[in-house]
Amino acid sequence: MNDKSKIWMDGKFVRWNNAKIHVLTHGLHYGTAVFEGIRCYHTKKGPAIFRLEEHLKRLMNSCKMYHMNCEFSEKEIREAIIQTIKINSVKDCYIRPICYYGYGKMGVNPLPNKVSTSVAIWNWEDHIKTKNNAGMRVIVSSWIRIDSRSLPIHAKAAANYANSALARIEAIKSGVDEAIMLNMRGMVVEGTAENIFMVKNKILVTPPLTSGALDGITRSSVLDIAEDLDIDFQISDISRDELYNADEVFLTGTAAEIKSIGEIDNIKIADGRTGKIATQLQDVYNQIVHGKNEKFEKWLTYIN
Repeated sequence: MNDKSKIWMDGKFVRWNNAKIHVLTHGLHYGTAVFEGIRCYHTKKGPAIFRLEEHLKRLMNSCKMYHMNCEFSEKEIREAIIQTIKINSVKDCYIRPICYYGYGKMGVNPLPNKVSTSVAIWNWEDHIKTKNNAGMRVIVSSWIRIDSRSLPIHAKAAANYANSALARIEAIKSGVDEAIMLNMRGMVVEGTAENIFMVKNKILVTPPLTSGALDGITRSSVLDIAEDLDIDFQISDISRDELYNADEVFLTGTAAEIKSIGEIDNIKIADGRTGKIATQLQDVYNQIVHGKNEKFEKWLTYIN
């Protein structure tokens, strides 16, 4: 992270080290915050944000589910994101808009408190690194993924990620890269911060949103790319043991992009390397985000 950068906070730019909140901020104590993870990529036409409109729509929907009266419109947050990239003069970055119940009154009820909004950017370092085209090593977590009877799972909310953090810690302390989470019915949902796909007999499969999976922007993009490449796909429940016998398994997300899994619970998936379909999808995805695929250029918002 670059402490020379500026962060947009409630309509004003502040220096990185001055972007502070009160220790009694409601969102810090009760997880009452919603956010987005968005990527900006370097292209021949300059910096371009990937699927900005879809991310903003999801952010506004998340605010709605947490009854947040955001002082800034979708259009104003869009402009704040663009200006934050411009003022920091970056070509590639990860973008984090966040809306949260702020400092005011403590207690479980957040409604008396003002909703604050911030936008920060930084250079994202790959949080899961593999070598020589090898897939990630993962475990199935002992932590069960929360479902809609507990929290609104289709809100990208800070509270949901406490569940994810415990699963990621479990994976790291087990000596592997990532964890896969099951729902309360024992079906596969997603990784700790990524959607999951498997390939069996040349058919791409991903769990339905009703499983508890986040409606991922990258997930949606991969399905659209698969359709364009004439790759057969289906949206259906996946059992844990189906993953072990899959031809390919990979994760998708804004930070992860498309990352293959080579081993689950010490069981090698196929040859343990990135498979043919994942490679196809990765290649096209990389072309799109770097402005090299005209068919999907509508997904890019150019800064200049």
